[in-house]
Amino acid sequence: MKSAFWKADWFVGIVVVVVFTLVALSTNTLASLERKAYDTGVSMTSRAPSDRIAIIAIDQQSLDNIGRWPWSREIHAQFLDKLAAAKPKVIVSTVLFTEPQQDKGAAYIKQLLDLYKKQQAEAMAGMDAPPDRFGALLAEAAVKLDFDAQLAASLGRAGNVLLPMLLEKGQPQGNPDSDTPAFVQKNEVAGGGDPEKGLPVPTRAMVAPIPKLGEKAAGIGHLTAVPDVDGVVREELLVLRYYDQLYPSLALLTAAKSLNLKPQQIITRFGESVQLGGLTLQTQPYSSLFTYFYKNQDGKSAIPVDSFYDVASGKIPVDKYRDKIVLIGATAAGVGSSFVTPISPTMTPVEVMAHSVSSILQQDYFTNPTWSYFLKLGLSLLVAAYLIALLPRLSAGQGALVTTALFTALLATHFVLMTTKLLWLELMTPAALLLVGHLILTTKRFLVTERGMEASELSAAESNRMLGLAFQGQGQLDMAFDKFRKVPMDDSVMELLYNLALDFERKRQFNKAESVYKHMASFNPKFKDLDSKLNRAKQMAETVILGGASGRSNASTLILEGGAIEKPMLGRYQVEKELGKGAMGVVYLGRDPKIGRVVAIKTMALSQEFEPDELEEARTRFFREAETAGRLNHPNIVTIYDAGEEHDLCYIAMEFLKGKDLAPHTKAGQLLPIFDVIHIAVQTAEALDYAHKQHVAHRDIKPANIMYEMQTKIVKVTDFGIARITDSSKTKTGMVLGTPSYMSPEQLSGKKIDGRSDLFSLGVMLYQMSVGTLPFKGESMAELMYRIANEPYTNPKDLNPNLPDCVVAVIDRALKKNADERFQNGQEFADALKKCVAEL
Repeated sequence: MKSAFWKADWFVGIVVVVVFTLVALSTNTLASLERKAYDTGVSMTSRAPSDRIAIIAIDQQSLDNIGRWPWSREIHAQFLDKLAAAKPKVIVSTVLFTEPQQDKGAAYIKQLLDLYKKQQAEAMAGMDAPPDRFGALLAEAAVKLDFDAQLAASLGRAGNVLLPMLLEKGQPQGNPDSDTPAFVQKNEVAGGGDPEKGLPVPTRAMVAPIPKLGEKAAGIGHLTAVPDVDGVVREELLVLRYYDQLYPSLALLTAAKSLNLKPQQIITRFGESVQLGGLTLQTQPYSSLFTYFYKNQDGKSAIPVDSFYDVASGKIPVDKYRDKIVLIGATAAGVGSSFVTPISPTMTPVEVMAHSVSSILQQDYFTNPTWSYFLKLGLSLLVAAYLIALLPRLSAGQGALVTTALFTALLATHFVLMTTKLLWLELMTPAALLLVGHLILTTKRFLVTERGMEASELSAAESNRMLGLAFQGQGQLDMAFDKFRKVPMDDSVMELLYNLALDFERKRQFNKAESVYKHMASFNPKFKDLDSKLNRAKQMAETVILGGASGRSNASTLILEGGAIEKPMLGRYQVEKELGKGAMGVVYLGRDPKIGRVVAIKTMALSQEFEPDELEEARTRFFREAETAGRLNHPNIVTIYDAGEEHDLCYIAMEFLKGKDLAPHTKAGQLLPIFDVIHIAVQTAEALDYAHKQHVAHRDIKPANIMYEMQTKIVKVTDFGIARITDSSKTKTGMVLGTPSYMSPEQLSGKKIDGRSDLFSLGVMLYQMSVGTLPFKGESMAELMYRIANEPYTNPKDLNPNLPDCVVAVIDRALKKNADERFQNGQEFADALKKCVAEL
């Protein structure tokens, strides 16, 4: 009774795939796995950042010496004046100046100054007197205590300072609370392309610098970072969408300013790229860029970082920053925020921005093409098919090898593309499915299937032992050996096999005894006298034992003193070894001792095949046909050297051929190229044409009777006239005359035949070697004969669409039911094929 389908490996595979898919869709587990693999790939790469970028850090040393944060804007103004004197290319401050700096003393002084001016105006109405010194001092105090104005003046004097703004991510629901300041709108960038490919990320609120500072800045870019699903910042949002306006990131604006480009010269093509003058950045669907994070070298930051205090105090000369892109930002703990990146658990915004600017300017960034999603989906489906359809059919070892190869290929592809091409393909999903599915299926197979199989095998071992003993007792030694081989080896089984080998020896089947001894030696080569038994059986197996019912001992194999063996003779030929068995006898390798000629000796034990009253007629026919075949002298017909009779064996000594017969090349998957098939058929047809002109019909043309040498491509037709030996006789073994599948209709019906019957058989052979199957088949002899005589065959082009039409035409003519409609001689058959080759 079949086990329930839910226990089958394929069903478990389906369940694994479904559950895996549900987990992937409902959680961020696989997305996080993909990104962990991305981070690993980033850490395996190594590139140098741009040497134009420098960071001036508001670090703990600066706070300890200058004072607690936030600092007065007077300090920022003084620092900018000092830094601007060195003429850096661009200065970028990541400090947010989104609110005015209010000083209570400055407010009172301003009120006093306003009151004083009013009183002075009233007192001096109509008079032209200058204000006194008290009023001038108040005016000076108002200016000195307006730190925003001082910073604005410094920004104006530098002329190349960029400031940040914040944009809040979210889809707007209406109109903004207030109009965008004009100093922000000056930084708007152009956009175009197909919105369907992905618009920039939308935002719904803006926090810009105060107008007094924003109006003096050289540019304003957003400093908004959006972490990935696992909280890691990997992408730079090059452009954000604020209602219907597009604004660049501070990093993108910095890169543009360093290339002397205005914001209007930054062009966004939605979901495709961002054009920065002559620089094209291939972006992700939301106009983002996978930043390349440069690894620290020898414990030092990849991008140089100097202390704000060291620069302000003169310890580091500002000339160091001439023509540099200088980024100023907080790095001290507790000041501002920090982000997790692929190379660091805490990276400050100014450091993230430095890596982004270098990535943009040096084109060092990773890409994740849109087609990678479809690749991930396709590979996941292939892995699912492997788990459901193929893995259950493989053994544990084969499955482990295939899974390991596939898993390794996915991992290698992922990391090689990341490290060499900066290309990120999400291959961890199919890799995870492959690994999880294999582990679950393997565990299930071990716990359920293989344990059951082990129990079944233990039970079957005893059954095989008993069956083996039963077969041995009945004399069916081959079947006994087959059963004993299925029993796990131990000393008791070795004893059984030893006795079986002795039984083979008693029947003089030394080659089979040798096989048993070899099987035993693989387990315990020291068992009893196994070594000597194996050597003797091997020596005897390589020797031919001849002799029939009347066995003439003086010509049979002799075992001499000391175990030496004398090889037998057939006529004047010394028999070397057995080459194979045919339908009516054995073929041996022989040698003519006088001239050293190597021959193939085909024997026929006529006394074993024919009844006594038919034996003499069969012997006479044998020698007559052998004589007829021996007169044939053609390069494509095997040469007959001699014929005779020894030990109740009739034999024919013929040319020894190195080639093999064509039987293996009649099956799909092992067919020869069509030009080789045509070449074989041409040679065979010409050989038949020659034989037919000598009034010799073959009567049994088939692939097994055609020898073919692959290297020389020479064909040899064998067994001429052998079928005729039993033409009018019925053998003891009920041997069929010729081979029915290749017989012509007239041969099957018992009519008188001529050479055209052989050409029909050649047509059947050509059909079979062209498509891999016979043209006529039947479940019984009667059905086969009826189809050959009456029914059409399947068009060979239906089985092999690549078969040339001219070959089909030759086959059609050769297989005509009426002999008069076929080729009338072999040369006509050969010429038709040669014409076909010429056309091709």
